[in-house]
Amino acid sequence: MNNLPVRRSEAAGGEGARRESVPADTAPPSRPARAARRLARALGQVIGGLAIVALRFPRLDAVGRMREVQRWSRRVLRALDIALVVDGEPAPGAVLLAANHVSWLDIVAIDAVAPSRFVSKAEVRDWPLIGRLVTAGGTLYLARERSRDALRVVHGMAAALAAGDRLAVFPEGTTGDGHALLPFHANLLQAALSAGVPVQPVALRYFDARHAVSPAAEFVGETTLARTVWRVACADGLGVRVSLLAPEPAAGRTRRELAETLRRRIGAALGAPGGADPAAVPGPALEGPAPADTMAALPSTRGCPP
Repeated sequence: MNNLPVRRSEAAGGEGARRESVPADTAPPSRPARAARRLARALGQVIGGLAIVALRFPRLDAVGRMREVQRWSRRVLRALDIALVVDGEPAPGAVLLAANHVSWLDIVAIDAVAPSRFVSKAEVRDWPLIGRLVTAGGTLYLARERSRDALRVVHGMAAALAAGDRLAVFPEGTTGDGHALLPFHANLLQAALSAGVPVQPVALRYFDARHAVSPAAEFVGETTLARTVWRVACADGLGVRVSLLAPEPAAGRTRRELAETLRRRIGAALGAPGGADPAAVPGPALEGPAPADTMAALPSTRGCPP
């Protein structure tokens, strides 16, 4: 289907990949030089994605657009040398995916496996370049400063699910460090109950050559978007495991009960402690580290982290 090495049991650069040895008298590239090349390739994919949106999307139906989203997402992962490991299968038909939230890469990783329409904070729509791509993917935007906007988004989600779309949300509402889960917000899960569709839990785990839980993909606290992008580009052997768990039926449950079940199952799949408060919380906070001018900030990150 495409050239990204995807493991259901395939290694990065797996079957069919060509491996070339480096001559003994040729020094391997430095980590910063390799990171710069990865970023250049990724930027090329962003520009290519904008071209696809402008030239191909007007001629495609919804299924064709989602197919292009999946292909593009896999190319982005390949450009950054990120291995993709997949457990399980996307549920057929209309479904709401609910995943733990670790990184700006989460949407790309999920779209590479199960292309979906996401719910995002409204600010993302105005991000340079990326906002255009995210909007073209059918993202539903939530204005966090409007207390009643969540109700509008839930109605829009329910309508999309009833029409047969696959949607995805991050119930934690903000990014965690990949080791523990934050409380799950329950409000957006109401859309699945209203539409009568199942919710499929998705566990995301980033790893690298030295860490079972990679710090490279973290996007927490005061970390800027520029810093985490640079860490991803510098990482050795970075990969993401996308575990698609068995869907949970929404019928006969409250949204809080559903949120608690999803959190428990994702935590079990990750072997992650539940955090300070295992109960679901009501609000749909879609927060995260403040966006930054990524390309402008990168020159200050001259060396790769140890």
